[in-house]
Amino acid sequence: MPGRFLRLACTAAVAAAQAVLTPLPALAAPDPGRPVAELLTDLQQAYRQAEQATETYNAAAERLNRQRTEVTRLDGELAEARLSLHGSKDEAGRLARQQYQNATGLSPYLRLLLARDPQHALDEGHVIGELARERAKTVGRLADDERRQTALTRRAREALDTRLALAEQQKKQRDEVRARLSDVERMLAALTPGQLTALADLERTETADAQRSLTTSGALGTTTPPPSPEGDRAVRYAVQQLGKPYQWGAAGPASYDCSGLTSQAWDHAGTPIPRTSQEQWADLPHVPLDSLRPGDLVVYFPEATHVALYLGDGKVVQAPRPGAKIKVSPIAANPILGAVRPDSKAQPLAHYTPPTIPKTATEGPDESFGTLPPTAPTST
Repeated sequence: MPGRFLRLACTAAVAAAQAVLTPLPALAAPDPGRPVAELLTDLQQAYRQAEQATETYNAAAERLNRQRTEVTRLDGELAEARLSLHGSKDEAGRLARQQYQNATGLSPYLRLLLARDPQHALDEGHVIGELARERAKTVGRLADDERRQTALTRRAREALDTRLALAEQQKKQRDEVRARLSDVERMLAALTPGQLTALADLERTETADAQRSLTTSGALGTTTPPPSPEGDRAVRYAVQQLGKPYQWGAAGPASYDCSGLTSQAWDHAGTPIPRTSQEQWADLPHVPLDSLRPGDLVVYFPEATHVALYLGDGKVVQAPRPGAKIKVSPIAANPILGAVRPDSKAQPLAHYTPPTIPKTATEGPDESFGTLPPTAPTST
């Protein structure tokens, strides 16, 4: 795009788990008479807004899933507390009945004075003392169980309220994604087949120019170090997904969005990472581009709204955007923010054989200026 530049310096981290993005303004339908370069800028902006909304939706979905787990955990603890309280009440009732039935009206001191066998009375008194202490413990447990149930009931209610609020927030963010994708559809519908072809050709040219600029600048290393065993597994998993469609909000196995692909690749490698591109950028150790090794994640745009998995030799595997399929792309297909390494403490393999990449994996543009497929998650 005009003015495209590679953002190689790391900027402040964007914590998607807590960030609330400002609602994005709707884009006007492009004027078909405008220059192709301007039309391309408009469409790229629309795609970027759609992906930004998608990552916000993904973050909301993750928070909602965690809250569901918390509600389930508290419900389980509350059920246990109720059972414990019920048992404590039964025990307290039994001891109360026993004390009533065995009452003599004489104090333990008088019983000791009147006893024929003082030693026996002392022994009996010891038993009585133990029983009294057991009664006190039972009463204490009853009070503790009542306090615990009261506290858990309050926490469970608050957790459920939070879950309902998160579900409502997720619905709003789902609607925001749909609105962004509708903008893209509207813009595409206003263009002729010739304009769509021209747009694809122009973006391919700009991507090639950006890739050439990056490689000649020396920002990338001249050699690619081998990955760790975990990185190797992440790469091979991602390569196995080539050709599957982009689907916003999806994390496999039939389709993926950008961070769905990277998070699942590393999950299958045995190193779980955050779900969204913003969280991956914020939480994982950063590495310079000249030290990239296969399996590292390359993050794009100032808001960290796109991510891909590095293959080596200046290439990444990515789920590009709606309407496209998972493919191998030049690392400079989008403006680079920086890179992170999920396995920063892992040692590289002594010997590494990269996976075989099908020739078709690099075919086709990184963009998709055709009709978008249905992409509308409905569950919350």
